[in-house]
Amino acid sequence: MSTPSRAEFLAKTKHYLVPPGEGVFTVHTASDKRENLQKKLFGPDAVKDRRVRELWEKSLETTLPQAKCVIFGIASDAGGGIQRGANWGPLFLRETLINSKDDLRAYDVGDVRVIPHLLHDKYLNDETIKKCRQALYGSESIALPVSPLSIAYDFAKSFHEQFPAKSMFMIGGDHSVSYPVVRAYLEAKKAQGKKVALVHFDAHTDLLEERLGIDICFGTWTSQVIPFLESPKHLVQIGIRASGKERMHWENKFHHTQIWAKEVFDRGANAVADDIVAQLKKLDVEEIYISFDIDVLDQEYAGATGTPEPGGLSPHEPMLIMQTLFENFKIGGADMVEIAPQVKSSAVKQIEPETTLMVAASLSTFLIQAMGSK
Repeated sequence: MSTPSRAEFLAKTKHYLVPPGEGVFTVHTASDKRENLQKKLFGPDAVKDRRVRELWEKSLETTLPQAKCVIFGIASDAGGGIQRGANWGPLFLRETLINSKDDLRAYDVGDVRVIPHLLHDKYLNDETIKKCRQALYGSESIALPVSPLSIAYDFAKSFHEQFPAKSMFMIGGDHSVSYPVVRAYLEAKKAQGKKVALVHFDAHTDLLEERLGIDICFGTWTSQVIPFLESPKHLVQIGIRASGKERMHWENKFHHTQIWAKEVFDRGANAVADDIVAQLKKLDVEEIYISFDIDVLDQEYAGATGTPEPGGLSPHEPMLIMQTLFENFKIGGADMVEIAPQVKSSAVKQIEPETTLMVAASLSTFLIQAMGSK
């Protein structure tokens, strides 16, 4: 099958995405944040004159081809299951990033269109898909997917076909949204003949094979992408501490590497990072994808999430590990997920999201700049 033309890719992108900040379908909620973000991206007059979409579409044709790294959001929490609210992560984190005034050296391509009740097209019947196509695209005869994970996969797949040298930073959303993006990345790199690894920061393993009968969700996505790795040894999980099974259960079952939070504390982040580098170099890994669930951090630093956990890492430890990884490998893709800025957890005294957002922005800035520099 031949690669679609640039015009075909752009036409599909304009169907699949909306301008940055518009990923949550709402009229009034957080509209001030959306407007402030778009004023900084497109200018106050564009917001006032309702020209944001026009300028965004033009930027897809002019700015996107020049960027080394793109940012995009998947404002979906339909794959979560404890406390919802991660659908607001892309908007709130973007606002924090843009207010920091750091030079991100990246282009924001926008947000996936999200019908908030949907997860993946395989869970829908034909009649529902037809109605959703009418709602999203204005015609039920447009043969495009309608669920956020299905749309994200096809967009990411097309993106890598069109721009094989570009990197993508995705903002979620609950962790289910990593499944389509990581899968598309792994398939693209395999087609390019590159050996890659997945480095997954999380308090939880996300290795269930299904949860309540659903095989793609926040607790299963990692097990679902393992088949797309060259081998399970190309998966490294860091920061695990909230699991119903011991470490050896997971490693024996999936044959990958887990580094629990306690090991990071006991051995130190630098020693852990050196071991990961040595392991991946033995596998001839050239690139890595980093998936970062904010709850890998202790709830002191990441209270605004659906599943805050005590006993987690400080922001300094994953930063040290990621810096060492960047010194040795190209970071070809990354995501930041599970930020739920409006969640008020009874387990955390601090209910304001500012600490979580500032920490997430610092880690995200490093990843975006790293991807834009090589």
